[in-house]
Amino acid sequence: MRDTTSARFRAAIEAGDLDAAVLLCTDDVRFRSPVVHRPYEGRDALRAILGAVFTVFSDFRYVAEFSGEAGHVLEFTAQVGDREVQGIDLLRFADDGRVRELTVMVRPLSAAEALRDRMGPLLGG
Repeated sequence: MRDTTSARFRAAIEAGDLDAAVLLCTDDVRFRSPVVHRPYEGRDALRAILGAVFTVFSDFRYVAEFSGEAGHVLEFTAQVGDREVQGIDLLRFADDGRVRELTVMVRPLSAAEALRDRMGPLLGG
């Protein structure tokens, strides 16, 4: 079931289908940001964050996947302004197969800073 969820999550993100991606997550999904210390909790928070990501990232594409007992990793590349971003979406699953935690990591630091600077105003920070 986890492989199915990760494949559906990837397809939803690649299609820009925010609602489909969020519906694959638990009600209390936890989102760990690459630029904010405290995690965001719940589907509403995740919907707002993903909506901002769809606005800020351009040329987004997944380039690799890795899977194991602890979770599933989707590697991506994108542009934030003039910065090339390389990152991962780390998915961890609930017992029912839905995503219970999404952790995003990005590099290099200059891209993370550009992401922070562009996302902040969209999320009220």
